[in-house]
Amino acid sequence: MRPGLLAVEDRLAARLTDDFRAHIDRTSFPCVGAKSALAKGLLEIVIAFDMRSAWDDLRIHDRLLGWANAYRDDPEGLRSIAVIFSQPSSLDEKEFERLLWKRLQSFAEKDNWLGQPYDPAVSPDPDDPHFSLSFGGQAFFVVGLHPAASRPARRFSHPVMVFNLHDQFEQLRESGRYERMREAILERDRQLAGDMNPMLARHGESSEARQYSGRMVGEDWVCPFRDPRLEEK
Repeated sequence: MRPGLLAVEDRLAARLTDDFRAHIDRTSFPCVGAKSALAKGLLEIVIAFDMRSAWDDLRIHDRLLGWANAYRDDPEGLRSIAVIFSQPSSLDEKEFERLLWKRLQSFAEKDNWLGQPYDPAVSPDPDDPHFSLSFGGQAFFVVGLHPAASRPARRFSHPVMVFNLHDQFEQLRESGRYERMREAILERDRQLAGDMNPMLARHGESSEARQYSGRMVGEDWVCPFRDPRLEEK
């Protein structure tokens, strides 16, 4: 790649990183967990090319494995890893949902190919109320953001997939802090949007897969994802 193009890409990556940090830091942004990760330097940002392409899938999956390993070595503090795609600049909610699950399917297949175990604390079945993704033996859930999201809290100028470690929220439950944080997020989201988010549910009540893209889905929604390790469980 020519030096001039590399410089342009570096400037774009720096701008997207700064914009996303500023977005999380805004007073109106409701997720206090993300704010905590940002304040403590535990929000990692990965800039990828195009959500429609598998070009960066290996690199993203490798970062997820590194994130899982780092958490095992030091499980303190809320942390997130955000993958920001520079393209496409325009897409609707259904297309974002389709692309999100396409990328997740690719990551899951790479995890399986590398012989990574599925986190035994969660289910690989997206219809199961205890479902979570698993990369590097650690359970993750995903929060999607994009320009056309119907919920204001899910809007950002570019498509984003934010990966959060399931275990850190289990630790919050055990310490009695989870419900307080959840209520704070729900109230801040209500103030931002004018109503409560009907898609949010506690882990174990309904499958969290329904929440990943941010699109409101009905009871007949079918998750377009199947982890290749499901048959092994």
